[in-house]
Amino acid sequence: MLKKLLVTGLVAAFGLSALTSVTYAQEETVLKVASQVPPMTDIVELAAEAIEEPYTIELVEVTDNVQYNEAVFNDEAYASFAQHMPFMEMFNKEKEADLVAIQPIYNAVVGFYSPVYKSIDDIEEGAEVAIPSDPTNEARALLILAHYGLIELPEDIGLFPTVDDIVENPHQLKFTTLEVGNTPAAYEDGVELVFSYPTYIAKLDLTPADALFLEEDPEDRFAIQVVVREGNKDSEATKALIKAFNSDKVRAFVDELSEKGHLKPSFDSNATEEPADSETTEESAEE
Repeated sequence: MLKKLLVTGLVAAFGLSALTSVTYAQEETVLKVASQVPPMTDIVELAAEAIEEPYTIELVEVTDNVQYNEAVFNDEAYASFAQHMPFMEMFNKEKEADLVAIQPIYNAVVGFYSPVYKSIDDIEEGAEVAIPSDPTNEARALLILAHYGLIELPEDIGLFPTVDDIVENPHQLKFTTLEVGNTPAAYEDGVELVFSYPTYIAKLDLTPADALFLEEDPEDRFAIQVVVREGNKDSEATKALIKAFNSDKVRAFVDELSEKGHLKPSFDSNATEEPADSETTEESAEE
C-alpha cells in the first residue's frame, strides 16, 4: 500500500501553493487525486491499492469544497473525488473550466434531521430550517422539502432552485444558510430542521436511520464522481483510474456502507450523462 499511496496534507485552507505544480499534458504515472473527507478519502486509498502499474495514486487531502476543483483545473492534481455533477458543472460555468465527470461511485443518503421533531407531521409553523449555502446543495435541500410537500416550487424549476423561487410555504419555514460542513452545529444549536450528509452528521453519532426524512434520487443525479479535465478523459491514465475505482476492494467497501444505510452504490448508473435541460443549468449556476 505504501508503494501506491502517498498522502499530502494541505497546510492552509487555500494552500494550493503547497502542492507541487504538475502539468498533466503529458502522460503521468503518479496520479494526484484530491479529496476531502471520509468515506471519499477512504475510497481513494482503496483505489490506490488497486491501481495497476505503471500508475500510482497520491491522495491530496483538502479542507474545503473549493480546493479540489481548483487543484484539478490548475493541473496541480490529476483528478478529484469529492463532488456530484451539478456542483462540478457550476464550477465549470463560474470559472470557465473544463472538468468532466468520468465515473459515478455512490450517492450519499442525504436528508433532514431534527433535534425537536419525531415525525414530519410534528413540524410547526415558523420552524427554522438550516440548509447549505452553496447553490447546488441549497437546491438539493429545497427539492427534498418540495418532494415532501413542505414547500412548493415552480414545476419547471429544474435542478437549481433557490429560496427565492419558493411559491408556497404553508408552514412559514424560516431558512438559514451555512456551509454544509457546519450543519451538525445547527443541529446542536436546536435548529428544528437541518439538512446534512452522513459524513457530517456522523460527528453527532447520528446516521441516516435517525433522519426525519430522506432524499429520493432514483436517477442518481447527485452521485459522487471521479472528475478529471476534459483533455484527460480518454487517456490511459484515466482508464487505469476508472478501473481502480471500480475494483473489488472499492465495491466491497461501498457495499458495506450501503448495508449500513449511509449511501447507495452508483457504479453502473447513467449519472455521467449530460442533463437534458442545459439552459436551466447555465441560468442557475450562480454563487
